Amino acid sequence: MNDLILPTSANLPAPLIDAGQKAQISFLEFFTANILNANTRRAYYKASCEFLTWCYELGVVSIPMIQPLHVAAWIEDLGKTLSVPTVKQRLAAIRHLFDWFVVQQVVPVNPTASVRGPKHVVKRGKTPVLEPQETRQLIERIDTTKIVGLRDRVLIGLMVYSFARIGAALSLKVEDIYIQNRRLWVRLSEKGGKQHDMPCHHNLEAWLHEYLDAANLWNDRKGYVFRTIDRYTKELSDRSLPQANAYAMIRRRAAQTGITKPIGNHTFRATGITAYLKNEGSLEIAARMANHASMRTTQLYDRRGDEVSLDEVERIVI
Repeated sequence: MNDLILPTSANLPAPLIDAGQKAQISFLEFFTANILNANTRRAYYKASCEFLTWCYELGVVSIPMIQPLHVAAWIEDLGKTLSVPTVKQRLAAIRHLFDWFVVQQVVPVNPTASVRGPKHVVKRGKTPVLEPQETRQLIERIDTTKIVGLRDRVLIGLMVYSFARIGAALSLKVEDIYIQNRRLWVRLSEKGGKQHDMPCHHNLEAWLHEYLDAANLWNDRKGYVFRTIDRYTKELSDRSLPQANAYAMIRRRAAQTGITKPIGNHTFRATGITAYLKNEGSLEIAARMANHASMRTTQLYDRRGDEVSLDEVERIVI
């Protein structure tokens, strides 16, 4: 998204071209100065460009011409092909964009303000969760005689045992691993700039020691823990492992284990929370460990009711 920094017409949807330099600069400032999270910036930029291009193709050639009916029609059109959460995210993106336009006096009112998004009530998360045995098999299948195997085992273990989000895990630096009360702790940089400290499970602690010792990373305090492998030297580089690479690694490891579930980066966070709750862990403590603002979010990971439901279904004998 670095190309957003320069206000050139090549980066701008068509309706902004006729809106003047002030609107163009405000559009770019919204993403570069107002949105700090790279993932949010990427998603909002894509949604905004899609909406403005859609409007232009409809004959709405300038920003001030956009009305609530255009927004409502776009949302209805998206609902035909996209999931409800995705549609709500797109609406949130352009709603925030036009809020910014109002503040910057590009438009007098926000045309998205009166548009309601689709309803979406979730009581159970959709993230695929692995059984403890499947998780153990996946980890045990990793070849830890190579540095990449040690790295991958620690990354998966960090998400399982500390409930870390993939973004927080990949941004972890060596200086974020420290000793407290004779135990290793990790300091995770979570969403919204929040820092979240977690003690390491004994398995994770052992895996961290083995990986950092083998990679000789302890003294590189400012360096990333999870790094890419240099294609020429086959050694760890100084670059952080991208999320896409982590996802590809997880899919590859799953295939090697014979796991057919469509698992991804978030699976291991969900797996760790579910395993904790199944072992009589407290929902309140789980929410604190996962750094959730509300226990209602943590409840989405609670799959203990699945087993009960299956048992009850088997009572239907015909």
